Amino acid sequence: MDYPGNQLLALADILKPKTDESDEDEPITGAASLGPGSIGPTNQVIVPTDSSTKTKANEKDIWDVEEVAEGAEYEDLSDPRKQPEYDIIFQQDVNTEDIFLQMGQKNPTTASCPYLKIKINLPDTKYADVELNVTDKFLDCRSPEYKLGLHLPHPVDSKNGKAEWDGDKELLTVVLRMNREYDFLNS
Repeated sequence: MDYPGNQLLALADILKPKTDESDEDEPITGAASLGPGSIGPTNQVIVPTDSSTKTKANEKDIWDVEEVAEGAEYEDLSDPRKQPEYDIIFQQDVNTEDIFLQMGQKNPTTASCPYLKIKINLPDTKYADVELNVTDKFLDCRSPEYKLGLHLPHPVDSKNGKAEWDGDKELLTVVLRMNREYDFLNS
């Protein structure tokens, strides 16, 4: 009769044949020496030899500039100011060819929208108290009561944006032209 224990011993003989007949009755102890640290490759330091590797500007720096997300310098978790309500709207340029003659290549999708409009509601805020900073991928809007740090869905032209304040509605409207990779196809 063939017992499961015999099958295990036969498998052990195949994987690690015994070198000495004297240890036939001793249990196999190779698995007992394995632990969680035995999994994977051993720790070896590999030093690159080519000169194309990046060097940090300062050896004490933890991250490279490319590794830090844009806008991370504006995030402050201990800031008690509230986040205002805001809307992100994709805006098209529509002319007479698009409406009356239907000769343009534009369609109602966001792929045909070259502009990004952000409407920020800032109740009980004066225009002089609003600080706005826009980079290519991040919008930072602050007032004494509100703070908005917004990662933009697409890269924008931060140098040529337009901001407008509506004092009656206490609404800040920021219009930015997007710089997407395939925008030349949809224009």
